[in-house]
Amino acid sequence: MAEIEDPVVTLVRLLGKNIQVVKGDGSLADICVTTEWYDRELLKNVDGQVTVGLDHSEDQKLGFSATLRRRVGYARVKIWVVDKPGAAAKQIRNKLRQEVNRVIREKRTKPNQTNYNYLGVGAESATHRAYYAESASELAPDAQQWTEFSAADYEKLWQSDDSRFSFSQSEDGAHSLLLFRIKVESNQKTVKKMVLKFEGYGVASAGNGVTVKAWNSEASEWQNPQTGTGGGDEELTITSESSLTDFIDSGGYVHLLARTTNPSNGDSPAAIHCDYADCLVAVEGISYVDVVSYRDTDDVRFKPYIWRTEFTVKTWLFENVTVT
Repeated sequence: MAEIEDPVVTLVRLLGKNIQVVKGDGSLADICVTTEWYDRELLKNVDGQVTVGLDHSEDQKLGFSATLRRRVGYARVKIWVVDKPGAAAKQIRNKLRQEVNRVIREKRTKPNQTNYNYLGVGAESATHRAYYAESASELAPDAQQWTEFSAADYEKLWQSDDSRFSFSQSEDGAHSLLLFRIKVESNQKTVKKMVLKFEGYGVASAGNGVTVKAWNSEASEWQNPQTGTGGGDEELTITSESSLTDFIDSGGYVHLLARTTNPSNGDSPAAIHCDYADCLVAVEGISYVDVVSYRDTDDVRFKPYIWRTEFTVKTWLFENVTVT
């Protein structure tokens, strides 16, 4: 059974992955979401900081045996924006307040789920990467034959919008392969479910279709195949709910392989087309979150002013506790 993730860690990731604030000039604000506390040095280099910390937690016993319990937590979520010359700090704080409200309300029933995709990812990213190759066999993730996507290629993975990355080759007996390396932020021991998704299709003389597989780093082999047969976009998914630590390596990476189901015959090419790929991860932990209250607590006694808002956020998780 997966370990329970600290609710504060879950909230930090939830807000960090979903908050988007647009500044007056149309650019995205640089917002840092961390555990407590406020960092004056950090705020010199970013537009705003959101901190999350535990206020208190209540343990509620459900039923006479008290085996099933609900852990109700109350978290402090604070927004910090410092006045800077030429920056509309108070406006950024106000937008951040709206964003925290929006994210928590919209994600209230699935705060423990995170979607990892390629939106905004470029070449030589420190997180997610994508590669292509041609081979008669299924290459391991660390094989030398892989070539990384260019910056322009990565942009085609940003959204499911029919702007596809395509790779075609005519080596006799060779498949066209794609490799997606996705960085998962959660501790691998807390993950209880993972869904890998590929959207695209493959074309070859012997038949259309794409086969996708997940890399088992413990067994050092590609497993859990799913196959499509279309000559147009198909959505193929691999869902895993057991032995998940085998599919998330020691560095926190998950690997997804997509290849043309059939190889080239040397005369006609084998081509693979990808519109989108992502990985949905659910961790063991809080299953509900909502806003209880919030208030502005600005500090304008001294310059630079600090525009601040404090939320009280309620979370809960269920657990079975047996007597030993």
